Order: sequence, then C-alpha cells, then structure tokens
Amino acid sequence: MTMPRVGLTPDRIVAEAAAVADEVGLDRLTLAAVAQRCRVSLPGLYKHVSGLEAVKRDVALLAIRELTDTLTRAAVGLTGRECLRAVSKAYRTYALAHPGRYAASVQAPTPGDQEYTLVSDQAVTVAAAALNGYGLEGSDLIHAIRMWRTVCHGLVSLETAGGFGLPESLDVTFDHLIDALDATYRDLGSRKVPS
Repeated sequence: MTMPRVGLTPDRIVAEAAAVADEVGLDRLTLAAVAQRCRVSLPGLYKHVSGLEAVKRDVALLAIRELTDTLTRAAVGLTGRECLRAVSKAYRTYALAHPGRYAASVQAPTPGDQEYTLVSDQAVTVAAAALNGYGLEGSDLIHAIRMWRTVCHGLVSLETAGGFGLPESLDVTFDHLIDALDATYRDLGSRKVPS
C-alpha cells in the first residue's frame, strides 16, 4: 500500500526532519523516520532528497535561520549588558527547546556551500550587532563572538547531556557567566586607543 504524497515539499521535509531530530537526537535522525512523518514510503522520499547528509544540512540551515531570528527579536531596543543577557537567554532557550536542530546548527559551513555561508554570516552579523554597545571591532569582536558562543553552547551542551549534578541553579550559573562576559567585553572595549 502506498501512502499519499499530499503536500510533500522541501520545506515540509525539512520541518519533519527537524521535528524528528528534536525528538530523538540528530545522531538518530534517519530518512525512514522522516518518510514515516511525511507519510510517504522511503523510496518516495528519495524522489525529493539526495540523502541523509543533505537533509541534515537543510535542518542546520533551518535552525540557523530560526536562531538568528530569535536572537534578532531578543536584541531589539537593547544594548550592552541588557542586550547580552537577552540574546544569551534567547540562545539557551532555543537550544534547549530544539536540541536536534540546534545540534545540526553548530557546524561551520562546508567550503563552497554559498547558501550555508550566507546564512551563517547573517547569524554572525546579528551576534556582532548584539555586542555593538561594547565598542569592539576587528579581531576583538571576533574573539568576543567566539567567547559568547562558547559560553552559551558549552552550558547548553552540558545541560542537555545531564552533565550538572550539583543542586545549585543553572540559571544562576548562566547569569554569572554572562556577567563575566560583560565585564570582559567592557574591559576589552575600554582598552581601545582613541583615534
């Protein structure tokens, strides 16, 4: 018995794959599970996708776009420490709510993948704008973005893996980390030599 292909589009395939990844983990994402969610046979799904790695790439693009939009909305009207806190909280909230798609999003673009590079560059632009209030430029700004991403990703990765067994609040730990970044960024910004 063949299943209907009603409404099977690339966007729907990616959305269903992202949902599966969030439910079972990116490492357990299979095309068979995506086909089942799309209500098509596996051979039917293969008429629309070239393979699992292509689907994972598309899930990564979806996640980066979603996260970029989430961070953009969180940063509106804020600057400095308030903006840093808001985008950091938004980052953590997104990553915890969508663990599979978030896991797909952390890889750097494959060389030559122009769409992935463009989407990743947009995410970096939003992160840079969120840190604008610190007066960081050039390599200082790049290092600041990397530090911020490392803090957010590190805590989220350990949190989702159950890596924190002590009873103290992770929210308080996260606040302390963001406060430390804020102090570091203010220090870096104050070292700039006036032109």
